[in-house]
Amino acid sequence: MDAFKLMKELRANYELEVYYLPKETGLSLIESTNQDGRISAKCRDAKVEDLWSLTSFFGYSTQTFVLAVNLLDRFLAMMRIQPKHLSCVSLSCLHMAAKMTEEECNLASTDELIRIGQCRFSVSDLGRMEKIITEKLDFKSKSVTALTFLHLYHRITREAQLKACLCRISFSKAKPSVLALSLLRQQIEAIQSQDMLEIARHIQRHLKIADSELLLWRGQVAQCLSDYASPECSKPNHRKLQWIVSRRTAQNLHSSYRSVPELPTIPECCWDESESEDSCEDMMSSGEESLSSSLGSDGEGPFFPAHLRHQYLNA
Repeated sequence: MDAFKLMKELRANYELEVYYLPKETGLSLIESTNQDGRISAKCRDAKVEDLWSLTSFFGYSTQTFVLAVNLLDRFLAMMRIQPKHLSCVSLSCLHMAAKMTEEECNLASTDELIRIGQCRFSVSDLGRMEKIITEKLDFKSKSVTALTFLHLYHRITREAQLKACLCRISFSKAKPSVLALSLLRQQIEAIQSQDMLEIARHIQRHLKIADSELLLWRGQVAQCLSDYASPECSKPNHRKLQWIVSRRTAQNLHSSYRSVPELPTIPECCWDESESEDSCEDMMSSGEESLSSSLGSDGEGPFFPAHLRHQYLNA
């Protein structure tokens, strides 16, 4: 998905998030409650921690947990319920979220959910509570949550950096798994998060990526992103795309638009140590001009600064 579609999806979710927010007045009432017989913030937080444990136990995704918490908060902010009913409400929200986000084969049965959750209500009680929550919240599909935006933010920022790296041919030599991990490590080092660093190390060990290989590409990624962030770097303009051609190319297009010339057959050519680069260039010269020559004197703004382009051409 390109940047335009990502930003469009981001905007669409931004406009929808208001429909999935818990009522602020209801949340404030819960936070200010210290009386017995009413749900307090401490009671709510403890129950959410229980949902986190159950999510891990059944192997459910983070999306399931976040959706369950969203349903719970929206319902608690709307309805005044007694603390003795909170377990049934929270477990119902988890079951509803799991049915929406998890594969059917991975869903825990309702009786198992109740047993592992150590609850004292029946399967029919859970079913009735799910029906009440569905009706009150008009729940029909997935909600827009903070996880929705977190995924979009991450994709937008990381994809932009990946595109910057791929503009250099040297990164085509990197394994995709190593290049992606290098980008992740670059982000982790910027925020100095030890928890995320340990996760990245776990990924590295799981994929059996050598320290020397990761260190090599981390250095190249860091240098590339540093160059990309430089004010001297001419970045693409995503607002408007224009073809810039040389005067010679424009004249050729103008004089030959009425007829389609016969193009010579492009010879099959591969890089082989027994053949020189000059011989391959001679074979390709019988075909069309290269892109770099077609830009001519009217070409504007390389993607990277001139000194970087000079290094690339002399490599």
